[in-house]
Amino acid sequence: MNPAEDVRYHEPGASRWPLTWGPAFALVGYLLELLSGAPANAVLWAGVGVGLFLATALWVHARRRFLSVRVTATELWQGGERVAVEDVAAVEDDEAPPGTRVLGGGFDVPRKFTGVPLRLTDDTLVLAWARDGDALRDALRASLADRA
Repeated sequence: MNPAEDVRYHEPGASRWPLTWGPAFALVGYLLELLSGAPANAVLWAGVGVGLFLATALWVHARRRFLSVRVTATELWQGGERVAVEDVAAVEDDEAPPGTRVLGGGFDVPRKFTGVPLRLTDDTLVLAWARDGDALRDALRASLADRA
């Protein structure tokens, strides 16, 4: 993507703030152990914090890689798949029939996401998706209008 190109719609897939959950949980556990009068094991709680941080980092990375959505004037990114706006003929308002190919490599639209049917220039129908389907539809229509 050209850094100077404006992004019309973007969903990162996940924010980074969940990375604080594991260390915060470990800190609270350590403090509760200190307050209870029992001998607190700082190394154990640090290991718990690091372990939870690493597991959450893997989760955040996967969501940011496979569930990110971005629309610019020239491209639509769905997870790891890129579609040039020039390859999109129209944004459909009707429901897509079962079995329609989903962009991004999945078998179905991700849970809690809305499918947006797109007619490509080769007359195939595909499903784009986003948490806010109407905003994605508007951004794609704006990009198609700019192309014309």
